[in-house]
Amino acid sequence: MSGGDAITAASSAEDGKAGPELARAVLDAALAKRRAAAQQPRRRAGGRGGEKRLRGYSGPGPDPRDPQLFGVMLERLMKARGWERPKAEATVFGAWEKVVGPDIAAHSRPMKLDGGVLTVEAESTAWATQLRMLTGRLLQQIAGEVGHNVVTRLNIHGPAAPSWNRGPRRVQGRGPRDTYG
Repeated sequence: MSGGDAITAASSAEDGKAGPELARAVLDAALAKRRAAAQQPRRRAGGRGGEKRLRGYSGPGPDPRDPQLFGVMLERLMKARGWERPKAEATVFGAWEKVVGPDIAAHSRPMKLDGGVLTVEAESTAWATQLRMLTGRLLQQIAGEVGHNVVTRLNIHGPAAPSWNRGPRRVQGRGPRDTYG
């Protein structure tokens, strides 16, 4: 019982109320005080921008003030800033072995991703041919790992051969004819 209620109860006791009558008088006074407080307009907490500021302890249930996992916060930040697509594109390069499997990753590497077209360089022409035959399966694996419409087409080529078109010892003419037998 607060100080104001005690004074009301004491004045009621002087009026000759005791026992249940006194309890009823105290209860009526508390209800009247509550109704009067409900009629008055409440001040907004927080003050700025219409945000309601939470006060006190968070309690047993989930609360936005509770510490969050770093991964959850990072995902929320990436979604808010619109970085999902660059993240998916970076996953293709950063986790190539996880995306396509260890066997294919040992014999190929992604070179560039431009407009949904992934350029892959194979270690030999035989592996380039094999990867071209596995294009459908590779696209499904990539889509399953990083999301749909990140990679829409594969451009697979073999290793780059050396070129003798330019250099300090370039000789004008038809070029090296007998180099490869």
